[in-house]
Amino acid sequence: MNGTTELQRSLKLWHIVVIGLGYMAPMAVFDTFGIVAQETGGHVPAAYAVTLLAILFTAASYGKMVRVFPSAGTAYTYTQETIHPYAGFLVGWASLLDYLFLPMINALLTGVYLSSVFPDVPTHWWIVGFILLITLLNVFRVTVTASVNSFLVLFQISVVVVFAGLAIRGLMGGGGIEQVFTVRPFFSPDLSFAALLSGASILCFSFLGFDAVTTLTEETVDAKKTIPRGIFLVALCGGALFITASYFSQSLFPDASVFSDPEAASAEIALSIGGTIFQLVFLAAALSSTLASGLVSVTSVTRLLYAMGRDGYLPRKWFGYIHPRLKTPLYNVLLVGLLMTGALFLDLLTATSFINFGALIAFSFVNLSVIAHYVWRQKRLRVTQWWSYLLSPLIGATFIGFLWVNLDIKSMILGLMWTFVGFIYLLYLVKVKHTKLERMKFEE
Repeated sequence: MNGTTELQRSLKLWHIVVIGLGYMAPMAVFDTFGIVAQETGGHVPAAYAVTLLAILFTAASYGKMVRVFPSAGTAYTYTQETIHPYAGFLVGWASLLDYLFLPMINALLTGVYLSSVFPDVPTHWWIVGFILLITLLNVFRVTVTASVNSFLVLFQISVVVVFAGLAIRGLMGGGGIEQVFTVRPFFSPDLSFAALLSGASILCFSFLGFDAVTTLTEETVDAKKTIPRGIFLVALCGGALFITASYFSQSLFPDASVFSDPEAASAEIALSIGGTIFQLVFLAAALSSTLASGLVSVTSVTRLLYAMGRDGYLPRKWFGYIHPRLKTPLYNVLLVGLLMTGALFLDLLTATSFINFGALIAFSFVNLSVIAHYVWRQKRLRVTQWWSYLLSPLIGATFIGFLWVNLDIKSMILGLMWTFVGFIYLLYLVKVKHTKLERMKFEE
């Protein structure tokens, strides 16, 4: 690999699942509920169900690629090995937008949450504290990250369970639609399929994270079996949490017009269902969500940078370095911690506009990589193989294509500008420096 120290395999299936759920941030379901309820006409759980079904096709593509190319480079490596090395670099470069800006978004959200409770403390102090904590935890072995993340994720799941219990009590007491079990949040005569797809395009980004666990492939025991299983479990468990929480929210609040601010409906939902005390618990769960997501997003980006450094696309001595005792890409962790201070100079809207482009690039090329590897290179063209290697990834790519159409124009412009910078850097490496680029060797 890097000639000296390699990443250490210590993660098991449960580690992978909680890390993926931490990245996905289960409490995010309440942040987007008001907006999607308006968009879908009161069918948020139905939109989540459609999104989950669509995402599972891309999850299947990730699973197929991990078995063939078990590398921390994820979509970057898959594209490099199946389509073209330079295309792989550009996919990895574009993915960095998602991975680098998500920690900043979590830092900004942490500042917002804590400032609402402690208004006398300047917001930037909370942001700096968040950055220091997340960076410190990532310095240590990846099992430390997994253990801390497990506690944070379990707390969020517990709050969702309590929320469901309070919702059932409210519905039985005559609140909302006054029924605990009903198909109304999933289907009603006035359900619009176009509105449902529009809601799904928003909710897709709640599932970002099922793919992030592939960056931990080289730190996972029996990765060819564990990572594909973990990817599916993360998507399914996350989807189950989202559907459950949105079902009870929709049952209690069938009409989104009751919210004074649909974009900040979570606080109103918590106050209405459980009073001030539960609202504070809700806030604590939201804070644990930003901590968990920030923690594992730094873990993911440092592994992607390591893969690109090891291959020579980034300076190998820095980015391809693994600390011999900690078994972590220490320099990358410190660099990402430094870059996270950019949150002090950004607003939440600007930071958010950066992340979706990179995620969609990765999703698109992973689906295309399956077709390129199995159909184009290996010529697996028998009718019995069409579903797995052609139709399934095509369905996944088609849904991602729909998300591209609905992508915010600012995200598209910023993403294309960032990709152009990567293209210029690639030309510099190949044409000016004549850098010798190394590729990993995989045994199928």
